[in-house]
Amino acid sequence: MLNVKIFSFSYKKSGIPEDNSSNGGGFVFDCRFIYNPGREESFKILTGKDNAVIEFLDKNEIMQKFIKNVFEIASDAVDNYLHRDFTNIMFSFGCTGGQHRSVYSAEKLYILLKEKYGNKINITVTHNEFPALNN
Repeated sequence: MLNVKIFSFSYKKSGIPEDNSSNGGGFVFDCRFIYNPGREESFKILTGKDNAVIEFLDKNEIMQKFIKNVFEIASDAVDNYLHRDFTNIMFSFGCTGGQHRSVYSAEKLYILLKEKYGNKINITVTHNEFPALNN
């Protein structure tokens, strides 16, 4: 079984998550080039799992292109790892505070991979800056 670990994190706070599997690495995607919903007063206390932020980022064309591209890379990697009987792969999303864009991206990748692979893979999502959000 392939274990897929997805992380959100803050570059300023916890930094890039460490891969504790035998692989010693993984894919790291930087979300900081996408407009930060945290700059909007109504989103400051929310996270990328809140409906208002999700709706905001769902309408952001750059975010949607980013997610599409990440999913293509992730799908290719997961297909390859499944074919080669690998056991671990890691995807991490970072932004300034680890609250909006990275959380949203991690959750979107989880949904897309779950839809495509179902029970063929085991997926965990960890939000380093907001442990209360972890699945």
